Amino acid sequence: MQLEHNPSKKTDTRNYRSVTSQTLHYLSRPHSDVCLTPINSEAAWLGKDLVVRDQSWCVSFTNEDILEIEQALDNVKALGKATGSLSKEDFPLPTVSKKIAVWRNNIQNGRGFQVLQGVPVEKWGRETSEIFFWCFGLHLGIPGAQNDQGDLLGHIIDITAPTETGEVRLYKTNANIEYHCDAADVVGLLCLNKAKEGGKSRIVSSVAIYNEILKRRPDLIEVLYKPMLVDTHGEGNINYFPVVPCKFHEGKLRTFYHNDYFHSVRRYKEVPEFTAQERELLELYQEIASDPDFYMDMDLQPGDIQLLSNHTNLHARTDYIDHEDESKKRHLLRLWTSLPHEENFNTGFLRTVDKVKLVSGIIKEKIKHKFKT
Repeated sequence: MQLEHNPSKKTDTRNYRSVTSQTLHYLSRPHSDVCLTPINSEAAWLGKDLVVRDQSWCVSFTNEDILEIEQALDNVKALGKATGSLSKEDFPLPTVSKKIAVWRNNIQNGRGFQVLQGVPVEKWGRETSEIFFWCFGLHLGIPGAQNDQGDLLGHIIDITAPTETGEVRLYKTNANIEYHCDAADVVGLLCLNKAKEGGKSRIVSSVAIYNEILKRRPDLIEVLYKPMLVDTHGEGNINYFPVVPCKFHEGKLRTFYHNDYFHSVRRYKEVPEFTAQERELLELYQEIASDPDFYMDMDLQPGDIQLLSNHTNLHARTDYIDHEDESKKRHLLRLWTSLPHEENFNTGFLRTVDKVKLVSGIIKEKIKHKFKT
């Protein structure tokens, strides 16, 4: 079973989102006002506190959990369905699904991340591990495609592969990756192999960073509520589109941040340079995010899963030295998942308003792009 789009197979796309649908779902965020007071939230964690005092974010699958998962894997393989047609009913997890509901709530309404240990990836091998991770996503929320071609899982491995435009996507190299958010509610990583040296997953709370900016430079906060252009690197047939980094409603801050893409978009001659305030803000944001008191490094081991909310966290990766043996090279599977919105009418209305603004901005850039080409 290959976890990629196969046009020769008829699939039921209702069971996963296209990359466009997933992006719109993630970036459509309710907003009512600018938050000018510190946010008291479990999501405003500091790395120094979690590493030393709190390990509740890390849990292990039990032997009973693995047995139930393996029975579900047998069921899926017997069905022989195309990946995109699979539903969570095809992968029954009567007990584990209840745990997944708790982890989902932790990600969506609590600390914003969860680590799970004990997936027997060495025993299962790559293909079975892929099937498991995709079906795990079906229970967590609605999985989404990784690109316009419809690939359903990303493979984080150093192949130094250029794109059609000649660019090399950083996740396919062994280079350091700067702080960013992926365009989905949750990004999940399943470690198959770890690097010989380095390659740690570095995460930091965007809520904690926001609070620190309020403390140091409250005059810069409103810049986070103004649109910034984001480089698409050609995805979606546009070069860039505007995104407001922060949205705040009913005590919840939702942040989109991508340091590389905020900067690389300046390569287009029609894109203006940063204003003085924008430059100051981005420099301060990076300074705070790079403070060891704020971030936490995770040295993921084979069989570890990291689940991370892109609304309340940023993630990065340290550079690494890999094994020469191809079979031992650092390899992680990446899963993007959309979570359901459980909200009142007013919040839903504000989310719809934001979606309309977002789509309008994208359409405007598409029209401009069409006339330029």
